[in-house]
Amino acid sequence: MVVAAYIVHENKVLLIHHKKLDKWLPPGGHIDENETPDEAVKREFREELGLEVEILNSSDIPLGGNVIEQLAVPFYVNVHNVGDHNHCCFFYLCVPKNPEKISLNASELKDFAWFSPEDLKQEKIPDDVRNESLKAFELFKSLKPRKKTF
Repeated sequence: MVVAAYIVHENKVLLIHHKKLDKWLPPGGHIDENETPDEAVKREFREELGLEVEILNSSDIPLGGNVIEQLAVPFYVNVHNVGDHNHCCFFYLCVPKNPEKISLNASELKDFAWFSPEDLKQEKIPDDVRNESLKAFELFKSLKPRKKTF
């Protein structure tokens, strides 16, 4: 199981150029043992880009009973191929808490860039990433962050 997240800021989405896959993708990675998907999203952004993020799409169901934590609801889930195996991926929508602190983890990433909806038409953006990014923009417009973070 893996997670990925589309972070929207100033009408642009952040994508990374992954070294191993040599593709432009949303940030993300494997869910570690004893880690929730929410924790994995936040960790991956810290490790890959030095960013703190707020995950949107949280539940408004009151806590009770045996529930100890509510997790964000992915806006999309798919199974995709990464060359030698498949990943089941949960996709989330986020906003940055510290966009001015972005820094590249050169051991995993070739580059990062912010893409407007128009920029996503570039040939270097895979079709699935383009479609997911456009859906993220659409959802972002319909959601209100819990607090102003950008």
